[in-house]
Amino acid sequence: MFQKYKSAELVKPGGLDLKDRLVGVQRVTKVTKGGRAFGFSAIVVVGDEAGVVGQGLGKSKDVASAIAKAVEDAKKNLVRIPIIKGTLPHEQKGKYGGARVNIIPAAPGTGVIAGGAVRTVLEAVGVHDVLSKSQGSSNPHNVVKATFDALLQLRDANTIARDRGISLEKVFNA
Repeated sequence: MFQKYKSAELVKPGGLDLKDRLVGVQRVTKVTKGGRAFGFSAIVVVGDEAGVVGQGLGKSKDVASAIAKAVEDAKKNLVRIPIIKGTLPHEQKGKYGGARVNIIPAAPGTGVIAGGAVRTVLEAVGVHDVLSKSQGSSNPHNVVKATFDALLQLRDANTIARDRGISLEKVFNA
């Protein structure tokens, strides 16, 4: 899922204090010749509120096992996100399907200004001060993936200096 991101650092769940947050549960229907078969799909975000986050999707005939499957899936997709003093290193846009998400670093004391699925992801990451705008589709699945797209494109100054092969001072004083 995260292969296209150069700076995506995959994390193993062992030893982390992960908290899971339910983004949404949908009842889905499959029509068969015997009538309608109902199931549930759950999308969950897990994070340690210190820069590690993952998202997962679970499907089952009952809600509890759909959520449990989603949590297991989320723990398999953990990534580290750079956080600087409780906010983001820079502004970033993300998109997935019809969903567009714009996340902007904010001054200390601002809080998390985000709605719905974006807020859940940013709180799980551990960002305390951020502004965001979600545009286009409000489908929680796509909004969560668009938020992850934006977060995975974030790079801190140390990463940029290492990638360019220059000193940290040259990044700021080109």
